[in-house]
Amino acid sequence: MLKLTNVTFLVIYCSFIYWLSSRPSLPTPMLFMHQDKIHHMGAYFIMGIFAWRFFNIFFSKPLLVSIVSLFFCSLYGLSDEWHQSFVPGRDADVMDWVADTLGALIALCILYFRKKT
Repeated sequence: MLKLTNVTFLVIYCSFIYWLSSRPSLPTPMLFMHQDKIHHMGAYFIMGIFAWRFFNIFFSKPLLVSIVSLFFCSLYGLSDEWHQSFVPGRDADVMDWVADTLGALIALCILYFRKKT
């Protein structure tokens, strides 16, 4: 049976986000203004969990795991926005990057405080 490791989950998830960003548009109905920011936060919340699980292998201190994971997620979000600037029909938005980083930060805060107790 195939055993998926923590790095595999992170790589597959990052690849999935890259693939979504390569599409000219996503088929999601806009129900309210700035709904896309909620999507960004949710996607990077999940990435934050995968990043925590991966970096937890290399660092023993929860604070260091959180910082490295947040840096990774934020940098990936920034690179994803840059990538979208080259995709027809898409554009880069600083507020999307902020939502990405905030989603990862929320996940990592939850994991950090859960690990500390």
